[in-house]
Amino acid sequence: MYRWEITRAALEQRVIAIVRADSYEKATATADTLLGAGLTSLEISLTTPYALDAISTLRRETGDDSVIGAGTVLDSASARLAIDAGARYLVSPSLDEEVIRTGHRYGVPVFPGVSTPTEMVRALEMGADGLKLFPASLHGPGWLRDVTAALPQAPVVPTGGVTLESAPEWIAAGAVACGMGSALTAGDEWEPVAKRVTELLQRLEDAAPGERGPGAH
Repeated sequence: MYRWEITRAALEQRVIAIVRADSYEKATATADTLLGAGLTSLEISLTTPYALDAISTLRRETGDDSVIGAGTVLDSASARLAIDAGARYLVSPSLDEEVIRTGHRYGVPVFPGVSTPTEMVRALEMGADGLKLFPASLHGPGWLRDVTAALPQAPVVPTGGVTLESAPEWIAAGAVACGMGSALTAGDEWEPVAKRVTELLQRLEDAAPGERGPGAH
């Protein structure tokens, strides 16, 4: 797949699930629960022990049925390792040009972290495929609405503090997707997670303004 096709697939449901755990076993179990509940895009944070092994396992088990990425990618070395492990996209809490270059060198989209309009423009100039607004808890949907009025081309993915209740508000304000972790996975049991995912996907679809598809403004 081309980079833009991977980006579109990663953002298609308007949510990227974030898996951050204290063990390989818990990470893969949480990922299996989320994927089984109907999500198709998730990132494994590199802060998770044996995160690269978890990415490889999920890629092997799910094939093209899901879009597995790597999160908390801080430098080019980590980016290359994640790509070699099978990550189809890279997410970072910071804006590092080498991470973007490394991803693009191997045809992998990169969503760097930004927190100001200046950083958003800089990330776009670097060729970022999506902009992780982090931490989103420092801002709000109203702030994003004002920013995207001036930067309608910015594909923003609010992450950090996004809840089931606020996610639709972010989408309505102009976000292309939301990054969500514990808000989705709390409890780890399949049934409540599945219910949350089903309700969230419907609410995000309803909140999307007009006919604007995910990944496009």
